[in-house]
Amino acid sequence: MTATQSVPTDEISVAMCPFSLWIGSTIEKGHIATELERIQKSMAASRFSYEIICVDDGSTDGSREFLRGTKGIRLIELPINRGCGFARKTGTKAAVGRFVVWTDVDMSYPNDQIPELVDQMEDGYDQVVGARRTEEGTHAWARVPAKWFVRRLASYLIQTKIPDLNSGFRVFRREVVRRYLHLLPQGFSCVTTITMAFLSNGHAVKYVPIEYEKRAGRSKFHWRADSSRYVLQVIRMVMTYNPLRVFLPLGTFLLLIAFGKTAVDAITKNFYITSNAIILTIVSLQVIAIGLLADLISRLSGYRDRE
Repeated sequence: MTATQSVPTDEISVAMCPFSLWIGSTIEKGHIATELERIQKSMAASRFSYEIICVDDGSTDGSREFLRGTKGIRLIELPINRGCGFARKTGTKAAVGRFVVWTDVDMSYPNDQIPELVDQMEDGYDQVVGARRTEEGTHAWARVPAKWFVRRLASYLIQTKIPDLNSGFRVFRREVVRRYLHLLPQGFSCVTTITMAFLSNGHAVKYVPIEYEKRAGRSKFHWRADSSRYVLQVIRMVMTYNPLRVFLPLGTFLLLIAFGKTAVDAITKNFYITSNAIILTIVSLQVIAIGLLADLISRLSGYRDRE
């Protein structure tokens, strides 16, 4: 770990003070200087003191060497690529500001609006998210419907409308976000996980509409690997956040079918109950039992997280 420069602060960490700003760097050399200049210019014109934390996640394009010579930042160097989630956790743990900002330096997020995003925290929110109006990423034909489905599922599980589930442009209260860092996976779904953790535990979250531009450089999204992660993410969401919202309706539906089949058998087969009706009844009760068990584990985990 190398600290290029530490800026004393009690406000913002732009991990990227009152805040810290976190910036991830893997293959961003071509535009990181432009983004840093844009961020520093907007922050200098604001009323906030701040620090900028750059986490180099095993870059191979010269980003690390460039950042070593950049003034006004704290550079954390990871020897190998550990994933976006690990880099965000590392930067957040290193932050000293009251607020922690997450963002990227691929020219897609309006980083010059960071002060306005942090301003919203003064209204008592625990997290403020920059909600994108459009999807400008690569493979939009696959990402848009997948993200729509995951977002709708998340809204159903949490029973709260979620305009943007996985925006990478957001600000937290440091003492709150640190409670949930252990939940974050290594990869891209870390922002989804942190959103669900905040909402499921009753924290105040605000969404602010932002413009989202087409990213500069090469996207790190891989449709095959990331599609499988989306499926795994859905399964984890169901099992972690309010599992009864899925298992109870499904089990009840199967149980009603089983009762219907039993009634038909009783009428048409002189009260002889077929094996199909028995199997349906057992399966429906097992689904409900799994939901109850998952809900119990989820609630116990939630209590531990709040402690």
